[in-house]
Amino acid sequence: MSSTDETPGAEVELAADAAPAETEAAAAAPAAEPEVVREPDELRDGLIQRLTELVGDAVVETHVLPGKDLWVRIRPDAWATVAHSIRFTMGARYFGFLSAIDWMPSPFGRSMDSDVDRRVHGFEDKPLPAQTTGYAGGDTRFQVFARVANIKEGWGITLKVDVGDESPTIETWTKVYAGADWHERETYEMFGINFEGHPGLRKIYLPGDFEGNPLRKDFPLLARMVKPWPGIVDVEPMPSTGDDEDDEAAGDTADSTAESAEGTS
Repeated sequence: MSSTDETPGAEVELAADAAPAETEAAAAAPAAEPEVVREPDELRDGLIQRLTELVGDAVVETHVLPGKDLWVRIRPDAWATVAHSIRFTMGARYFGFLSAIDWMPSPFGRSMDSDVDRRVHGFEDKPLPAQTTGYAGGDTRFQVFARVANIKEGWGITLKVDVGDESPTIETWTKVYAGADWHERETYEMFGINFEGHPGLRKIYLPGDFEGNPLRKDFPLLARMVKPWPGIVDVEPMPSTGDDEDDEAAGDTADSTAESAEGTS
């Protein structure tokens, strides 16, 4: 007869002794995050595969909204090369737009909201949110992004690229898409991003001696601070007609309009 036969319940006691240690180890281990499996998208998954075959590791990260859209982040040194492949090999001849994003949370908080918005929602007491970089990620404060499409095949791609924080610079797309000329000039002026090889990088809207880049989050829009926008809508009373009944009806209309405006401001 074995020792366990001679001492009934011994196995249960041994398991009970080991249970606390196992429980502590399980509690200390980080919980595994559930794997998110998206539904397949034959068209956009195929585009990612074709682009990766063309440019290799120039594709840094991708994001697919099945049945809707595709985002691809590109390695900075391959930005113009990928544009060439997208247009001349994959057939994306349509250039939609090119612009930039400053992902840094505004150091001014929500100062551009009306006072009533800030009081109601408590923006003044909340810390600034952490920097995010949207679909397909990112490693820098500034990113350039562009939209191109193959009209014949019925697909489009939003391409994005990290351009650095201190002296953001990226190669021009004007040699591939002539329409990028104006867009890059605007991005240069509003965000201070330089496009190497652009044929005439100069301002469009602002005076030549204007300092600063108005779409950077750390550029103070003083007019908004002096008079917050959109603010509370003021509705003037209707002019008097001399008829008490007509004036009363006009007053009711004005009150209703004011209530509606305050509800949407």
